[in-house]
Amino acid sequence: MSSRVSIVIIVAAALAVGGLGYIVGVKTGSPGETEISATVEQSQLASSEIIAGELPSPSSDATAALDERQIAAVQQIIRDHLIANPEIIREAIDELQRKEQEEELVAQTEVISADKERIFASSRQVVIGNPQGDVTLVEFFDYNCGYCKRALADMNRLIEDDKNLRIVLKEFPVLGDGSVEAANVAIAVNIIAPDKYLEFHLALLSVPGRIDGHRALAVAEEIGLDVAELEKTIPLPEVQATISEVYEIAESLSLTGTPSYVTAKEVVVGAVGYDTLKARIEAARGCGPQGC
Repeated sequence: MSSRVSIVIIVAAALAVGGLGYIVGVKTGSPGETEISATVEQSQLASSEIIAGELPSPSSDATAALDERQIAAVQQIIRDHLIANPEIIREAIDELQRKEQEEELVAQTEVISADKERIFASSRQVVIGNPQGDVTLVEFFDYNCGYCKRALADMNRLIEDDKNLRIVLKEFPVLGDGSVEAANVAIAVNIIAPDKYLEFHLALLSVPGRIDGHRALAVAEEIGLDVAELEKTIPLPEVQATISEVYEIAESLSLTGTPSYVTAKEVVVGAVGYDTLKARIEAARGCGPQGC
């Protein structure tokens, strides 16, 4: 059983205890009004502790208020109710996920605002489109990402249709050693021949099959770059520092896959297509090229 389901069942049980204290009390011993009120209040206290993430100890007043027969009766009622209405658990999990997603969106927005210099204006990135554009779209990509390859057409179309769009490319190799090797070559290309980077980038994303360092160097050679110079550049600390910076930003934004996009207002995950990206770009346009 997953931790989420366990939490939901525990909370459901706690709430049921709070609501059924009177019923169980009447069935098992017909306590007086004062005892009933105390049992309900203590059970509700246990519920609030569980919801807050603090489970009451077995010796706490909240659990001591119920004897073994009452606890067994409550457990059976809860079990029967959940079996008869299992959708309660699904609804609770769905609501939990919705709240977690909302919290993640808020956290991402805060990171975008606090770290906008590295996200939008780092020296360790590539800018294509209009460098002086009035809005920026940041793409985190991996050369072995099939979705990134398909999304390349969306990027090209966005640049063609929007002459004021600034696009930032960030190497985010998350699909194995080959991806890291290819990213190292790409960063080296940007260091020794930044004017050739876009050509290299487009060519490498167009190569079918698995990409690694050897295939990346072969593509670089095909477009006229000095492979020996690239091989000397790849070990430089700046190459690793570039990837490390992207990893740090991605972690702070909770990015786990590619392609992932960032605007001044939000994170957009996945190959969502031209229309969705265009709409998100327009929503961020008033913020300027380096965030709100």
